[in-house]
Amino acid sequence: MEKLHTEEVNGLFEAILSLNTVEECFSFFEDVCTVKEILDISQRLKAAKMLKAGANYTDISKATGMSTATISRVSKCLEYGKGGYGMVIERTEGK
Repeated sequence: MEKLHTEEVNGLFEAILSLNTVEECFSFFEDVCTVKEILDISQRLKAAKMLKAGANYTDISKATGMSTATISRVSKCLEYGKGGYGMVIERTEGK
């Protein structure tokens, strides 16, 4: 994904890393993203957590409203991706 490694994307990630609280995240993401985009990302994270816990696609689809195609994509990222979902899930477990 070399196309992703741009100066602009680095700037975006640096901006995200500068946020200190959940409220700051709300302020930034509500300005940058649509409500649907934020909800879609949060649903993907929920699906990843459910997949790691052993839930099946049908249960995840019912709980999130996501299509099985999107759940499959999340599953592939968990299995073959860069480890981002797993890292975030591990770091936020119990919070």
